[in-house]
Amino acid sequence: MTAETLYGADDLTHLEGLEAVRKRPGMYIGSTDSRGINHLFTEVVDNSTDEGIAGFASRVVVTLHADGSVQVDDNGRGIPTGVHAKSGLSGVELVLTRLHAGGKFGGSGYKTSGGLHGVGASAVNALSHRFDVVVKQLGKVHQMSFAHGVPGVFDAPGPKAKFTQQSGLQVTGKMKRGESSGTSIRYWYDARYFENNAALDREAVKAKLRNTAFLVPGVTYVLRDATEGSITEESFHYPNGLSDMVDFLAPSGEKPVSGTLLVNGEGTYFENAADENGVMRSKVERRAEVEVALRWGTGYERTVECFTNTIRNMHGGTHRRGFDRAVTKAVQDAISKTRGLLKPKEDMPTLEDVLEGMTAVIHVRIPEPQFTSQTKDELSTAGITKVIQGVVERHVKAWSEDKRTKTEAKTVLQKVVDAARVRLTQKQQKDAARRKTALEGAAMPPKLVDCRTTGVARSELFLVEGDSALGSARMARVSEYQALLPLRGKILNVQKANLADTLRNAEIASIVQVLGAGTGRTFDLSAMRYGRVILMADADVDGSHIRTLLITLFAKYMRPVIEDGRLYAAMPPLHKLTTKGRNSETVFTFTQREMESKLAELEKAGKQVVTPVPRFKGLGEMDADELWHTTMNPATRSVRRITLTDAEAAEQTLELLMGEKVEPRRNWLVDSAARVDQSAIDI
Repeated sequence: MTAETLYGADDLTHLEGLEAVRKRPGMYIGSTDSRGINHLFTEVVDNSTDEGIAGFASRVVVTLHADGSVQVDDNGRGIPTGVHAKSGLSGVELVLTRLHAGGKFGGSGYKTSGGLHGVGASAVNALSHRFDVVVKQLGKVHQMSFAHGVPGVFDAPGPKAKFTQQSGLQVTGKMKRGESSGTSIRYWYDARYFENNAALDREAVKAKLRNTAFLVPGVTYVLRDATEGSITEESFHYPNGLSDMVDFLAPSGEKPVSGTLLVNGEGTYFENAADENGVMRSKVERRAEVEVALRWGTGYERTVECFTNTIRNMHGGTHRRGFDRAVTKAVQDAISKTRGLLKPKEDMPTLEDVLEGMTAVIHVRIPEPQFTSQTKDELSTAGITKVIQGVVERHVKAWSEDKRTKTEAKTVLQKVVDAARVRLTQKQQKDAARRKTALEGAAMPPKLVDCRTTGVARSELFLVEGDSALGSARMARVSEYQALLPLRGKILNVQKANLADTLRNAEIASIVQVLGAGTGRTFDLSAMRYGRVILMADADVDGSHIRTLLITLFAKYMRPVIEDGRLYAAMPPLHKLTTKGRNSETVFTFTQREMESKLAELEKAGKQVVTPVPRFKGLGEMDADELWHTTMNPATRSVRRITLTDAEAAEQTLELLMGEKVEPRRNWLVDSAARVDQSAIDI
């Protein structure tokens, strides 16, 4: 090892105080472009907002000066001016010169706040040429200045004045009679820490103040712009809070389909947190306040804004996930309970359909929020998801069932259902075009009844026993994602045949061709054209034999389909019990014993059953509705997943049942005969 490659303790660097912020500003303010400069302003005004949330400030004034500085004044309690016992510094100097210092770490200063790490104000200080703070408190006016986070005194106004380093908060005068307490901060950010042409965006400042005024109805925000020489002033105050915000965010010219639904509630959750001594405690109970406003409009745009303790979460987070789940479930439940909205076989609308035309604002207040970064773009507090889901779901459900809003709710539900139909129609058109292109050069078996979708997520291929069952299945299926391939008779027993003979079998060749993933060692699961393969045979001995032959084929030459859990066996019923009377009831059973038990249960309940109880001799005997409800509808059918938990045992079983050696199979049948329930044999 040469001297040039040596790496020792002297090569390590320890950044002290605010030096880390200046060295890596993007880590603390998100970026070094205009967004980073806007974030400096956000950090300062959020501190004033926290005073408003706590009920101590009613007015926040932001002034954009002609020299590029930004000033934020509030009439809150003021940053504490007393001496901090541990550090020996005044509260003002401690907060503005030390990272991770402040009153937002679970103490008594704030119940909830946007503060995360106690980094914001000190980061602004570190990246500023000059930073002035004036605190009016307890009858005195306190003042202090900083240059790049270093405390001292300037001999004149502006950032270019001579600076002398000096620690300590100065008392510069007395408060006037009737004058409110509060804090005034003015800073000149240093452009050297930012990219060329980066600047404070006045519209972003305006939007921040407007949004915060919506979220904190008790506080008036004032923007004074002196950048052009003359001073223009604009005030933001919205006594109706989130309701006013929804009206503002809704697309102009769009007519509302519903009134604004206001949701307010509380809930508790648990999380791991450190106590005042830094010891981590598990299952600390937290209380969350939830405030949501939403409405649907006639348009197609969707706007959902998320906030935590007045901080905008641009990328949403755990509260957005809870909201999405809640409105989706509540609307889906309401649709399922409203007769006539959905047609048979229609899919339930998804979140995408529910959100179409919606304008919503989500605001949660929680102690010690967790975010994915210092810029707080995304909330990561896990427990809030269930809290907001429960609160929103209850309110939306009550709204849909309330007699006063039931008509309005039904209009919204119809809009959601229509949105789902339009989405599915557009998707079907695209999928049909893609599938036509994909199959133009492929000669698929003429008996394949294909589906329209190209993705494997929902698509299903039914291997159907016989052409008679195909007729009912064709009328019963959902053509968007259910494909059918009829099989004539029993396929070749591949356990007794080699690969060449196997592929010469017409039925097997059709299956391999339709799946499109090959066989044996060359089988490529990712190339398979369907998400599931379902073996649909009659509920009799021949049907069981056909299923066994097909399972043998997949186990020997397409085993990844079984290993990935994508091979299923349908379970068609054997019997159909129908009760007599006006409110007749139909029940399907799958075994003789189940039929007898259900028959006795119905008769005991005083219901008359049509006798003799009909037994299906095959899939072809069912009409389309019966086949759909019992065997093909994903919501009501029963299927068995074919699994392969022990490959060696499976190989031995297949060889025993399907192999060339007859003697072991005969011996097994004789030995197992005693286990057969003779009364269940259909003779």
